[in-house]
Amino acid sequence: MGPETLAQVLRPLQNLFPAEDHPQLLVGLSISDDAAVYRLNDETAVIQTLDFFPPVVDDPYDYGAVAAANAMSDVYAMGGEVVLALNICGFPSDLPPEIIGEILRGGAEKVAEAGGVVGGGHTVDDEEPKYGLSVMGLVHPDRVWTKAAARPDDVLVLTKPLGVGIITTVLKADLAAPDHIAAAVESMKKLNREAMHLIQQVGVRAVTDVTGFALLGHGYEIAEKSGVRLRFHLERIPFLDGAREYADMWLFPGGTCDNERAYEHAVAFAPGIEEEMQQLLYTPETSGGLLVAVSPEKVDPLVKSFEQAGHPCWVIGEVLEGDGVEVVK
Repeated sequence: MGPETLAQVLRPLQNLFPAEDHPQLLVGLSISDDAAVYRLNDETAVIQTLDFFPPVVDDPYDYGAVAAANAMSDVYAMGGEVVLALNICGFPSDLPPEIIGEILRGGAEKVAEAGGVVGGGHTVDDEEPKYGLSVMGLVHPDRVWTKAAARPDDVLVLTKPLGVGIITTVLKADLAAPDHIAAAVESMKKLNREAMHLIQQVGVRAVTDVTGFALLGHGYEIAEKSGVRLRFHLERIPFLDGAREYADMWLFPGGTCDNERAYEHAVAFAPGIEEEMQQLLYTPETSGGLLVAVSPEKVDPLVKSFEQAGHPCWVIGEVLEGDGVEVVK
């Protein structure tokens, strides 16, 4: 479902559950954040999210692991820890049991890596395989991250390179180089848990993960919810090997056009930025990194902590007064 349609269908639900009637719902439809957050008491809030999709890679185990990492990412984008997951499965009736087993094993091992537990799930017959998780996490109510806290002069930091969306699309056409596929799978399988811990040590303002709405869509959500303008520097944005090459070949997924239609009204590109690079920034990602707005005095400590942990991160822009998103060279 595209962002425009999603916003349209959610509007009646916001009216049905007004925020003033549900004070324990700290993050919900009115904020449109990465996950819902519900306060249980003064010390504990529950993070609830779910995500599932058709295969994005050929190997069943990798597919399960990627889908699980992607589903759990929303918990990390809110600053929480994963505690419980349930499988969401739609499989063809003739899909061999050993393939289903590998998909579930890939997901389960990722949940175990996250320190959580799989407690069951639900399966339906479906012509196309679909797999993901419903995930519950925990966080202190006073330490919830949202998209709505970025301020002018904040600095934008990204914790994973972009490009898995176009690489997996090219994979489906049997045109992707093996080393490009391997790097994309490795990136998608990497949990955002360590990045979340490193960010917590320093303290940040606003956080989201970069997934289906691409860097520009998720960046716009921060801008809109925070009442600010985001500026990205194209030359600072990291891309996986192969992503720019496939962009030059115009091998974009259909979701790229959906995102462009939804967000082009709020995005301004500097003169001279090639159209294929504009499209690449609109291309959906799967299990992408965290996009962080951090105050200027905390940027160096944040980058240093990532370096010491051997975890990459990139300073890719800044927050300004105004609205929308701009991309400069």
